[in-house]
Amino acid sequence: MSRLLERLADWRKRGNDRRSPGSRARAQFNLRGRLMLVSGALGVCALALVARAVDLQLVRNEFYQKQGDERFLREIEIPTSRGMITDRNGEPLAVSTPVESITANPKELLKYPNRVPQLAAALGVDAETLARKLTQRADKEFVYLKRRINPAEARRILALNVPGVSSQREYRRFYPQGEAIAHVLGFTNIDDRGQEGLELAFDETLAGRPGAKRVIRDNRGRIVEEVDLIRPAEPGQNITLTIDRRIQFLAYRELKRALQETRAVSGSVVVLDVATGEVLAMANLPSFNPNAVSVGNRDAHRNRAVTDVIEPGSTMKPLTVAAALESGVITPQSVFDTNPGWMPNGRWRTTDTHNYGVLDTTGVIRKSSNVGSAKIVQRLEKAQFHGFLSRFGYGRVTGSGFPGESPGNLPKPEFWSGTTKQTMSYGYGMNATPLQIARVYATLGNGGRAVVPTFIKGEAGESAQVLDPKIANEVLRMMQTVTEPGGTATQAAILGYHVAGKTGTARISYNGGYSRRYNAFFAGLVPVDNPRFSMVVVLKDPDPTLGYTGGLVSAPVFRNVMEGALRLMDVPPDDIDTWLAAQAAADARRSRQAGATVAMPRAAVPAAMPTVAAPPVALDALPPAGGSR
Repeated sequence: MSRLLERLADWRKRGNDRRSPGSRARAQFNLRGRLMLVSGALGVCALALVARAVDLQLVRNEFYQKQGDERFLREIEIPTSRGMITDRNGEPLAVSTPVESITANPKELLKYPNRVPQLAAALGVDAETLARKLTQRADKEFVYLKRRINPAEARRILALNVPGVSSQREYRRFYPQGEAIAHVLGFTNIDDRGQEGLELAFDETLAGRPGAKRVIRDNRGRIVEEVDLIRPAEPGQNITLTIDRRIQFLAYRELKRALQETRAVSGSVVVLDVATGEVLAMANLPSFNPNAVSVGNRDAHRNRAVTDVIEPGSTMKPLTVAAALESGVITPQSVFDTNPGWMPNGRWRTTDTHNYGVLDTTGVIRKSSNVGSAKIVQRLEKAQFHGFLSRFGYGRVTGSGFPGESPGNLPKPEFWSGTTKQTMSYGYGMNATPLQIARVYATLGNGGRAVVPTFIKGEAGESAQVLDPKIANEVLRMMQTVTEPGGTATQAAILGYHVAGKTGTARISYNGGYSRRYNAFFAGLVPVDNPRFSMVVVLKDPDPTLGYTGGLVSAPVFRNVMEGALRLMDVPPDDIDTWLAAQAAADARRSRQAGATVAMPRAAVPAAMPTVAAPPVALDALPPAGGSR
């Protein structure tokens, strides 16, 4: 042991002897250099990190901010309610109600496949169908699961806390009047955009402008913070229509009753304000429920009053007379020999239902004589007659702005055959919409001034004088005789009011000729002294066994609707003498009945008094079989 310690001490001594002063100095210098090298390297690294941080946070931060925003920040739409549509009195016709739509993020939801059956049960759909729908959109971040549901139902679904499932506020259109005004309003689609009717015509006005905002969503798609409002939502503007809900319901009810009683295929009613051109009512049947558009026949969506064209039949005769009066070829006292009840028209015949013999100008309208009308138009030139009808608006749209409105068809004279002018004088060889016919009659009632129809209250339509007021008044007085005893439309008469009108019964064209089916018309004005309403009734193909002439099936609709409209609009009567006479007769009848009741024994009192039969109604003139082109 002592020997080992000696060797170790000797080894240390030799090592110390070998180290020189210079080598110890170099050892100190190398240590300091190394420390500086390490410190410098660390400093460079720190500087690089700071520079990188400055680059990311200050110089090029937009890219990384965008990447972060794409993961959590979303720009979502703020839904806005569609404007309300009201009638002229402020009654709601179309309103939007808030609903909820259930949405999902397929990327997130598919991470929890065990929750899909539970979600499907809450949505009321098949679990496999839902899973397939999500799988097909696995690369998407948004999908609708169920749209426009009750908010309470949406809360129940969200209460399940299924990952990736959320809700979105939307609006659903509701139509309180249902079928009665469906054709005028139209309807909206699932995205609340107008598809037909006035909903389509004024879609931009009603729709408004959705807003937008930025929000932060969590990984389950839930909004955790609203960051910024990009633009506020602008609600749609309300629209007030010229329609009167009460008159509209009357028109729809009476039209429906007429179709049931006559078994007609379809029908239309149009009511205009004579002075302003405002559309007060427009009803069509068959109709549809705008609250359930997917149910029923799509053909019923058509607004027949503005899209369907018909040959106007005898409703043309007052215009034929007016054209001849204006040209000076006839006077109100002119007479026409209609014997023997027919006259040739090329290889066809123009016939009347009866041989009316000699008629004056008023008699031609009162008896609805085809032969008389044909004799009148023979005195007019083709261009003269065509120009007159064109001035009244036939052959072009009325300008109402209703989507899909038809211009009808008024052939140019150069395309007329040898029989066209004659058949056109009583409403064949041309066609028009019920709205066009109503406007023509409103023009006669407005002293010859034609006003563009409008559906928007306060929006005055353009007007133009197309006929001398004196001639218009003369024709109006002739039309008054149609609803008086001896005329073809006594069933259009209204107690206390003078009614001017014209019946029409036109064969329906078929395969280049005419069938044994008819369109039945009545067009009228009331009251005659100061016309307020112009109304047209069209029934297509009523059952011939139940009556098919305009005076028999369409005139009663006019009377029932106008009686209500005159009362609702407080229009004073212009035939007060007749009304007083009727009241006196009714009082006298009640007095006699009361005296008879007192005089006779109780058991002899009848259960009900017999009704007085209505006077016979003259049938309207019909065109010749097979047509007369």
